[in-house]
Amino acid sequence: MILKRFYLRRSTVERKVRNYTPAIIILTIVINGLVILLSGMPRLEIDPGFDVKVLPLINAILNSFTFLFLVGALWAIKKKNITLHTKFIYAAFTTTALFLVTYVGHHALSEATTYGGEGILKSIYYFILITHIVLAAAIVPLALTTLARGLNRQDEKHRKIARWTMPLWLYVAITGVLVYVLISPYY
Repeated sequence: MILKRFYLRRSTVERKVRNYTPAIIILTIVINGLVILLSGMPRLEIDPGFDVKVLPLINAILNSFTFLFLVGALWAIKKKNITLHTKFIYAAFTTTALFLVTYVGHHALSEATTYGGEGILKSIYYFILITHIVLAAAIVPLALTTLARGLNRQDEKHRKIARWTMPLWLYVAITGVLVYVLISPYY
């Protein structure tokens, strides 16, 4: 009887595997396309009712929380606490989504800020910025695919891709903070 229930539950779970691929593709195109569009678009002449120069600070704070949530998720999974791991991952996705909203708002409403430093710091800044941008674009489909495999309980596939996703997402989150720290004197 117990074995029968186990196989019944297992077959029910297997039948509920959802195909998230179309959503992953659409979100990747929309998010990365929006960021590319913003980089070449003239700024909107809208008064939001507050100083938009506060948005980069909010972005850095959200990136900091994303980083901390990812570290928490990594710690939780190392302790084999899947429930806590899942909560941290949802929190990381939430702060990342909020980041995206404030990032789009800032870049739609204000002129781009150029880095004003000189020497080695300038080289370091541009290295961090360029790697951050490239990996941020790559992390969108990677994080969404990793999430989908986790939601579908495709544990082995989830682990395989998470080994790439986690360090890259951690890098993107922490370099987002570093980019802000390095460019903030020039806002």
